[in-house]
Amino acid sequence: MKEKNKKKQSKTNLNNMPDPELLRVNRLSVLFNNRELRAINEYCRKYAIRNRSKLIRDIVFSTVIRKFEDDYPTLF
Repeated sequence: MKEKNKKKQSKTNLNNMPDPELLRVNRLSVLFNNRELRAINEYCRKYAIRNRSKLIRDIVFSTVIRKFEDDYPTLF
């Protein structure tokens, strides 16, 4: 239980209100064909993933951040 409380506290400020920068208020829709959706559903079922939104968000941002790191200018 202590871990759960610590996790909750890290997402809130001193007034116990969520940080407005972290609130998800913008929506982005993605369309998948039948084969893609079946693959996602099978992956989620196989690896016991219950939150598909988090899965897709993690995949997108890992790709975005990796691309930013690859494109970052280096000295040599």
